[in-house]
Amino acid sequence: MSLGTGIVLFVIGAILAFALNIQVAWLDLHLVGYILMAAGVIGIIIGVVLLTRRRQSIATTRSAVDPVSGERVTRQTADTDDPLI
Repeated sequence: MSLGTGIVLFVIGAILAFALNIQVAWLDLHLVGYILMAAGVIGIIIGVVLLTRRRQSIATTRSAVDPVSGERVTRQTADTDDPLI
């Protein structure tokens, strides 16, 4: 759930809880609105936490001399803590 989804859930819940004045016999729209607002707040919090989490990257440089040509060979690798990258 992203930040935008949390905001949409909160807005839909607020509309159901406060703006509509419709009575349905088998469903309490005010309660559904409050539930959607709570889900939206949780989604917003999760979205903000995921946006602010810290990613670290480590760059490693290795240098060596090629024994055949005598040239210096440099190799760079980047390691990240994020398993998805």
